[in-house]
Amino acid sequence: MGHDHNHGIPENGSMDRRLWASAALNGAITLAEFFGGLFSGSLALLSDAAHNLSDVAAVVLALWARRFGRRPPTVRHTYGFKRAEVLAALANAVVLIAITALIAQEAIVRLAHPKPVQQGLMLAVALVALLANVGSVLLLRRHDEEDLNVRSAFLHMAQDALASLAVVIAALLAHTRFGPYVDPAAALLVGLAVLRSALSLVWETISTLMEGAPSGADPEEIALVLGRAFPTVRLHHLHVWQNGPGQRLLTAHVALEQDMAASAAEALFEEIRAHLHEEWAITHATLEPEVAGCGETELLGHWENHA
Repeated sequence: MGHDHNHGIPENGSMDRRLWASAALNGAITLAEFFGGLFSGSLALLSDAAHNLSDVAAVVLALWARRFGRRPPTVRHTYGFKRAEVLAALANAVVLIAITALIAQEAIVRLAHPKPVQQGLMLAVALVALLANVGSVLLLRRHDEEDLNVRSAFLHMAQDALASLAVVIAALLAHTRFGPYVDPAAALLVGLAVLRSALSLVWETISTLMEGAPSGADPEEIALVLGRAFPTVRLHHLHVWQNGPGQRLLTAHVALEQDMAASAAEALFEEIRAHLHEEWAITHATLEPEVAGCGETELLGHWENHA
């Protein structure tokens, strides 16, 4: 039964240019904060430099994955290469967790043995980094929520904007009584925020790789809503998963109340597909019609074990 097979997110050259601009901007931030941190003695600046370095890697990975994911399907990879974007997003998250752990370790040491910092240099570099990070966030603010890679890069930028703000505050307090403790404390605070986002991204990417049902696409709800919208059909052996960003798929057996002509069944199934796309953003639905039935009635069906 014919239906539209243009299931991916349209190629967006504008977003690619935004990603390249963001990568260049964050590369400059990384260098400025690295040398600023070395000369000022600020751990918060060095930690922010590490975060920004991971951002550069995140954006480069996102760009590579977006380009790779646009390749057409092949006889070996019949669904295309969208999973490359999921793997890149997972790699970004793992890198963030590793960097956060290293920063936390150094911050704890610095809390036990506080060191003074050069406030003027630290504040100047932190303000420049804050402005640049805000610029990166604005570049990617209109990203596609379904694109894990761009969202991964956007999260990196948003967290680094907050990190830069924390560094600015730490710099302003550098000459106070608690100044030597504020710098490593700011590094720890930023690390915790980044860790939370990274773990969330890890969970989402692993769920996609394990072919879990996408967020907001519960199989029981889908079967219930479609049963109400189309009273003459009943879905079972239903499976829904996400192959990659913007590529949600569904397969199901559709039990019909009565036999019908192929043209009528085709028209009915097109209506069901349109409903699936509108309500749950499912871009590819394979529906198997049944009149006599397949012998199964359970929603998820059973997989035969031939071992």
